[in-house]
Amino acid sequence: MRDLGRGFGYLMKGQRWVAQHGKQYGVGLLPGLITLLLYAAALVALALWGTDFVGWATPFADDWSSPWAGLFRGFLTALLFALALLLSVITFTAVTLLVGQPFYESLSEKVDISVDGYAPESGLPLWRELWISARDSLRIVLRAAVWGILLFGLGFIPVVGQTVVPVVGLCVTGFFLVEELTAVALQRRGVEARERLALLRGRRQLAWGFGTPLAVAFLIPFVAVFLMPGAVAGATLMARELVGEDGPDDPRGPAGSADAGDSTGPGGQTSATGGRP
Repeated sequence: MRDLGRGFGYLMKGQRWVAQHGKQYGVGLLPGLITLLLYAAALVALALWGTDFVGWATPFADDWSSPWAGLFRGFLTALLFALALLLSVITFTAVTLLVGQPFYESLSEKVDISVDGYAPESGLPLWRELWISARDSLRIVLRAAVWGILLFGLGFIPVVGQTVVPVVGLCVTGFFLVEELTAVALQRRGVEARERLALLRGRRQLAWGFGTPLAVAFLIPFVAVFLMPGAVAGATLMARELVGEDGPDDPRGPAGSADAGDSTGPGGQTSATGGRP
């Protein structure tokens, strides 16, 4: 249970970090805004033409007597829109991280610098990092989509579908969010996707403590955009613990000196990011 509290603490520390670094927060908002516009356009299009699509996809109902054809197609339209909303919540983070890879990479590095005075580097060219990020994000989205469809179907089971399934769905969504968010920092440390998944499975409560409240918040329109920069910052702090750079008994605390701002050397120059001094 202690890990649940630690995970939530990292989420709060990340939001506090970006609140103290206004420039990084402002830049970090841009990818979320772009992704939000894309998703909003897709959902509006579905709302406008979803009924026509369902009618085209169910020609066998044309000869049904009234009101059964209308009720059936109305149910399918509502089901389609609800599924689209669920997939939007699940995939929003992956798409936003892909769109904002350079922005969030820079933000994550700044968090590391504020703690230790340096930030690990992958040593890979940008195009290679983008390719790895896109590949891993696609894998996560596909797994999340399978879980989303399964849980959506289980939601029709009486009682269980209205009580247990929504809670399980939020936990599953939260875990996938953490997997996506920590990838920004862990990829720079050379931790491959399979190893990242193993790290998180070994600390499930830590992941749920961070990701489940975030998944709940992401259900509220527009909130995801404003929480994303802080979520990336918090996930970076949590990633440091996962790889043993900051532990529960670290006297500096899990965020180290994160509240101290960007680390600067003599003359106000930011510390180098290429390696440990």
